[in-house]
Amino acid sequence: MPRVLIDAAAVPADRGALIRYVDGLVGALHRKGADLIVVCQRTDVARYTRLAPAARIIPGPPSLANRSTRLAWEQSSLPVLAQQAGAEVIHGPYYSMPLRSGLPTVVTVHDVTWFTDPARHDPDKATFVRAATRHAARHANRIIVPSKATRDELVRVLAADPTRIDVAYHGVDQAVFHPPSEQEVRRAANRCGLHGRPYVAFLGALEPRKNVPNLIRGFAKAVEGMPDPPALVLGGGVHQDDVDAACKETEAVVKVVRPGYLSNGEIAGFLGGAQVVAFPSVGEGFGLPVLEAMACGAPVLTTHRASLPEVGGDAVAYTEPDAPSIAVALRQLLDSPERRRQLSEAGLARAREFTWDASAQAHLGSYQRAVE
Repeated sequence: MPRVLIDAAAVPADRGALIRYVDGLVGALHRKGADLIVVCQRTDVARYTRLAPAARIIPGPPSLANRSTRLAWEQSSLPVLAQQAGAEVIHGPYYSMPLRSGLPTVVTVHDVTWFTDPARHDPDKATFVRAATRHAARHANRIIVPSKATRDELVRVLAADPTRIDVAYHGVDQAVFHPPSEQEVRRAANRCGLHGRPYVAFLGALEPRKNVPNLIRGFAKAVEGMPDPPALVLGGGVHQDDVDAACKETEAVVKVVRPGYLSNGEIAGFLGGAQVVAFPSVGEGFGLPVLEAMACGAPVLTTHRASLPEVGGDAVAYTEPDAPSIAVALRQLLDSPERRRQLSEAGLARAREFTWDASAQAHLGSYQRAVE
């Protein structure tokens, strides 16, 4: 196997699903005996040392927490460091790569909604990701994508060469995402101030493409007329004006709880304890929150958009992303404990098909093809 340098310093401050991708991949590559070099921010050295004890962990300069500084370092210093460390392949896990590295380079492109739906992204971040993706599509030896849907969109939007694109599905960390115990469910519910009240859960960034305002409005319609309706709990994310507005619209009708970020020790109880986990996103490169909710035994409601059916298959319920459709689909699930039980069992079985070891094997194949 070639010696691979993974640029984990590229992980942005708002880590979310990306850190779970890099952590899951690094740990699985280590278990497979890969010859790894991991370059990371200084605050992450202990974590990567724990995940991959046999790897060479190289801390970058303290200034890498700043994105502009990190991008300059990626272009000037990372190629030199890779050559000095004897790397044979550089893997950029977050869209970007050195312009001139002198080594075969593999880049992960997570999704293409930066091009197809730019209004739903932060403009500055979208400008960076689009430029980095265009460059990777032209110059990387291999591109890794997390789904066939993302591969097809990359080919359609940027005319990328499909013979240089490798699909590597994400996995799920069963130590974090698992059917919870009653104690875990109770602890998570108490953390959210629910104290035994049933709830519908969302977990993720409160960014426009996650479609949270329509979820709030659809939820309010779905529980209309219920004598003892569940709460809606929005876990994680940065608060946004349109989410605030939707909450204000419905505050007289429903209870919306916003507990902020949840720790790894709380997530299984939070997801697995929900009556339904709703993730009505309008576009995902993979849809890791759907997979993670299934792994916790939660009945999941999502949309048919982009890669989400690739992940959910027949093990989740689907809705259109508009509020009236969400209301109908959600009410059907809330009114049918048997349907929720069926989805819970099917989701658990399907989640077992997505492992980080399988993802690592696909990555190793991509690294080898880059060298060849």
